[in-house]
Amino acid sequence: MRELDYKVKLTDEQRAILEGSKGETLAKVMESLVRYGELFGADEMVPISSKYNHLVTSFGLKALGPVYELMDKLLEAGAPSGQKFTVDPKPLDKNVPSSFAQDVVFKMFMYSRQKDYEKQLADLGLLSDNAFTCTCYMDEVGNKPGFGEVLSWSESSAVVYANSVLGARCNRNSGIIDLMGSVIGYVPRFGLLTDEGRKADWVVEVKTSKKPEAQLLGSAIGMKVMEDVPYVVGLDKWLGNELNDEACTYLKDFGAATASNGAVGLYHVDGLTPEAAKYGRDLIKEGAKTYVVDDEELERVYREYPVIWKNKDAAPKLCFMGCPHMSLQQLKDWTDKVEAGLAKSGAAKVSVPTVFTAAPDVLEEFGKTPYADRLKATGVITSYICPLMYMNNPLSEKMPVITSSNKLRTYTSARYYTDDEILEQITQNRKGGRR
Repeated sequence: MRELDYKVKLTDEQRAILEGSKGETLAKVMESLVRYGELFGADEMVPISSKYNHLVTSFGLKALGPVYELMDKLLEAGAPSGQKFTVDPKPLDKNVPSSFAQDVVFKMFMYSRQKDYEKQLADLGLLSDNAFTCTCYMDEVGNKPGFGEVLSWSESSAVVYANSVLGARCNRNSGIIDLMGSVIGYVPRFGLLTDEGRKADWVVEVKTSKKPEAQLLGSAIGMKVMEDVPYVVGLDKWLGNELNDEACTYLKDFGAATASNGAVGLYHVDGLTPEAAKYGRDLIKEGAKTYVVDDEELERVYREYPVIWKNKDAAPKLCFMGCPHMSLQQLKDWTDKVEAGLAKSGAAKVSVPTVFTAAPDVLEEFGKTPYADRLKATGVITSYICPLMYMNNPLSEKMPVITSSNKLRTYTSARYYTDDEILEQITQNRKGGRR
């Protein structure tokens, strides 16, 4: 019998699982979660209340042997996930441009276990064949938790969206910890699962002369506050006070940048996000620090991004949009933008191979609209791929790839430009931006 001298309060059912009532495998899962919770000062284990889970462990990397072994042990023990789940995007798509050498590295060395791993995921509780996306909360996908629901999610951009825009509760844990939570049905209560942990350490005052670029503003805030919780004032001036599609799309990209350029798991936007709308400035801690973001500050942040291309003046060879995955409205809006840009330049198709990525379910809905054929006519490729996983290929790293995703810029060699600058480069063959 395991030593049960834990500080984390356990119910009779939880203690029984720990003692082996549901088998040795689930006992180890519970013990791992309890020990993990203790490290962060958790006071109890609380039940997961969301309908679905979301996992980041979706890449069949050859090096992830221990993960596959864990999945096999769970399946052998008859312990599939207690929830159906979505997972992060697939790493490969034959429609995305790549060389023969890149394909060899992808299939033989990097993601050689992909098919086997997808079978494991299906057996463990994958929601559907289309459940591969980092934006599982899109209406078309259907994994959208409600206010106050307790989650066991991974993927930084999904977690910060769920916490901030939906008002659900989830900590930034590892994919394995969150898989364990989904399997056992409980998570340790600490951090962003508590009322105190959701209060703001910073007040961010947005004082820009125009609507700030979502990815750029999120980057600035993330690098400043790091893992703390910011309360953003002044952004509602540009987004309004309703979480409509435009606002949610903006916050999707904004939040992803705060989470990747820092480690933000929750932010509040004054007058807009659900907790800020409900509690207002009562969410701000006494003694909270202040960060002012104006035009000059955003320009400074942009100028200081490192450019790690071997040839900084190289013409771009590929453009990725959609990290995190684009919404249906973004696909429609960008179709209009690309067409207008091409009309201005007199070109028929984009001058840079360009990939727009979105969830499979979103792409299916997009395909039912007249926009799909219009976008295809411009030469833009649509894909369900994870751009980050594409760029992790050592051969991809050497390519001059451009993006307006600060997440992709942060984790790879891709070079960041604003949306307007990206549009100019792919439709009017203009190199570079302000740097």
